[in-house]
Amino acid sequence: MIRYRIRSSVSTEAYVNSSKLTWRGVYPAATTQFTPDLDVDIPATQAVLDALVKDGVDGLIIAGTCGENNSLEAEEKRAVVKAAVEVVDGRVPILVGVSEFTTRRAVAFAQDAEKLGVDGLMLLPAMVYVPTVGELCTHFETVAKATSLPIMLYNNPPAYRVNIGIDALTRLADTPNIVAVKESAPDPRRFTDLINAFGDRYILMAGLDDVAFEGLLLGAHGWISGLTSAFPRESVALVAAINRGDLEEALRIYRWFMPLLHLDADHDLVQSIKLAESIMGRGTEHVRLPRMPLEGQRRADVIRWVEQCAATQPSLTAV
Repeated sequence: MIRYRIRSSVSTEAYVNSSKLTWRGVYPAATTQFTPDLDVDIPATQAVLDALVKDGVDGLIIAGTCGENNSLEAEEKRAVVKAAVEVVDGRVPILVGVSEFTTRRAVAFAQDAEKLGVDGLMLLPAMVYVPTVGELCTHFETVAKATSLPIMLYNNPPAYRVNIGIDALTRLADTPNIVAVKESAPDPRRFTDLINAFGDRYILMAGLDDVAFEGLLLGAHGWISGLTSAFPRESVALVAAINRGDLEEALRIYRWFMPLLHLDADHDLVQSIKLAESIMGRGTEHVRLPRMPLEGQRRADVIRWVEQCAATQPSLTAV
């Protein structure tokens, strides 16, 4: 495959070299916390975020899938972003998910998020509608032109029925503030294909927990993780071990973690991650309809896996 050569005369360097956004390490896809009545619980959400920062994560994803973006009203999304910026107070960079049904709404939210002080955007295809490549690119380009923030595209074909393919990324290479791709396709060959096609044009982030190790070895700069919300120290140690070349240590942690990491690839990942958080004393399992808390054998299995991991937490090398 021929390496793609960037045709744009506009440099992406200013966006890639943001003083806060290193695109390295672990960025948990943080949960939005709710009260028992399912109102947004701002203090509880801030407590979850503060605890993750204190446990050493390198950045935060707010209002992503685990943050139940599409279950939040417009004003609630903005309240969550404002609360996150407030509690994090510049300690780590914040990216916010832009997941809307129309391009106009995506533009409005992206602009409001920038005003509220986030460091970057995680931009998804427009929800529900399955676009042509031209429609997909126009959606991304329109949002990108409306903000000065660096943007990471979120590719998750199993969840959203849309693949951000080589053809789309070729066209989007001329949009300077589209700088990264969160790759959540379950096939790790995708990392090599993208690097072969584009070189270092796009920063790649591992986005599916149970192929994170493979993605990081194959060129991903960092890991955007769901289960980090329950076990942040182990997640940080895993990436640190890979970065220093200690693959034996990284594999030891990864194999211990794998029963839980598989949950990130399931449709009930939000409920599972929130249940894991609850067991580990880091949040509650309240979710909004149409999601419902896990029940029956599924609930019993997730509890057993979390408790097993908690009982066998590996000793960690200082990072």
